[in-house]
Amino acid sequence: MRKPKSIELLNQAIKEEETALHQYMYFHFVLSDMGYDLLANLFKRIAIEEMKHIEVFAERILFLGGEPQLGELSKPVEKIHDPKDMLEWAMKSEAEAMEMYSKWALEVIAAERDIGTEQLFKKVVMEEEKHFELFETEFLNLQKFGQQYLAQQAMERSRRIGNQPFSNQNG
Repeated sequence: MRKPKSIELLNQAIKEEETALHQYMYFHFVLSDMGYDLLANLFKRIAIEEMKHIEVFAERILFLGGEPQLGELSKPVEKIHDPKDMLEWAMKSEAEAMEMYSKWALEVIAAERDIGTEQLFKKVVMEEEKHFELFETEFLNLQKFGQQYLAQQAMERSRRIGNQPFSNQNG
């Protein structure tokens, strides 16, 4: 049941998802280092969801008789250190993914009548919409509350760490 166009687009989707995964993990590392745990954890959670997208795309490729192409990014990881810029990058990336996967759903159904791949792209679009909404909420919070929003996250981390007991200390 080889469907070359579907396999090609699914492999391109893997590249896009791997790019997002790597970029979001980079953001997670940088934000965690800054003490912005809420934002850091948001990027980490969504990176894990992007990894799940890679998995379902790869499984579909194998089902269609193709070979998943892993380890190729569509563009290099950007060294962004400003939380606002990170959120803007993420919203743009999610919006592009929604547009691209919607278009590809139509292409595979037209080219190969591949309803399974069409439905997979549509499902992932809905998940990317949720990612966009989460990033947009944080972006709006940052716009609304400014540096105070970030300072509160750093203070919460300090409070949490400061309230932890010291481990195995002998007098």
